[in-house]
Amino acid sequence: MNRRLPIRHNIATGAACLCIVAACLAAMPCGAQTPQTAAPQVLDRAVAVVNNHAILSSDLDEEIRLSVLDPGRGGEGVLTRKRALEQLISRTLIQQQIREEDAQAVEPSQSEVDVRLAQLRKELPACIRQNCASDAGWKVFLAVHELTQERVEAYLRYRVEILRFIELRFRQGIRISPQEIASYYQKTLLPQYKAGEAAPSLDEVSPRIQEILLQQQVNVLFDDWLKNLRLQGDVEVLDPVLETVETKDAQGKERP
Repeated sequence: MNRRLPIRHNIATGAACLCIVAACLAAMPCGAQTPQTAAPQVLDRAVAVVNNHAILSSDLDEEIRLSVLDPGRGGEGVLTRKRALEQLISRTLIQQQIREEDAQAVEPSQSEVDVRLAQLRKELPACIRQNCASDAGWKVFLAVHELTQERVEAYLRYRVEILRFIELRFRQGIRISPQEIASYYQKTLLPQYKAGEAAPSLDEVSPRIQEILLQQQVNVLFDDWLKNLRLQGDVEVLDPVLETVETKDAQGKERP
């Protein structure tokens, strides 16, 4: 297990260098002797560092916006910044590990991403309400949630990548039955649609439900593996407000 450097202020100092500062010069009248400068305005800042990879405050904002695309978040409310940071730390560790092992084995093609995007536009409850299946409706959806086509595709590419990685590494012996899929459809998915809304059929969404249930089934194995990654890696949360039990444990501190 990697040991943390004892000189903590070096990390904080390095992180401070990651902040993006815009300084604007005040207008100078002709013949002025001394220029006047406006106070620096911080546009972004690092909130965590994962194995020398900085996670920025703007990354948290984007993660919260992207949460509207997660079919498993129905009824869970707005994603908090603490939870968004936890997701980004985990994602960074996983992607770093994938790159170390075999990136080519799990990298999805553009055609796979296109298929997932078409499914999302037709089936996601939030998209149903805004008619995302049409190009006009999809543009409105992206604008309302401050997203871009490119960022959504990157999100879907990651989801395909991680699901394939999980399948290759953890899925052996795990089977999702048709009964489990039907139960999730009736008890979890359908209640997300309002009365009168056209919900997709079970056959249409079965592949996506299977993916969600697969993720739930491998949680124990995957969580243990991820905890080990965090213990071996160097995870530093720079904003105390965003620290959670998980991040404190990853830093080798006692639980409160």
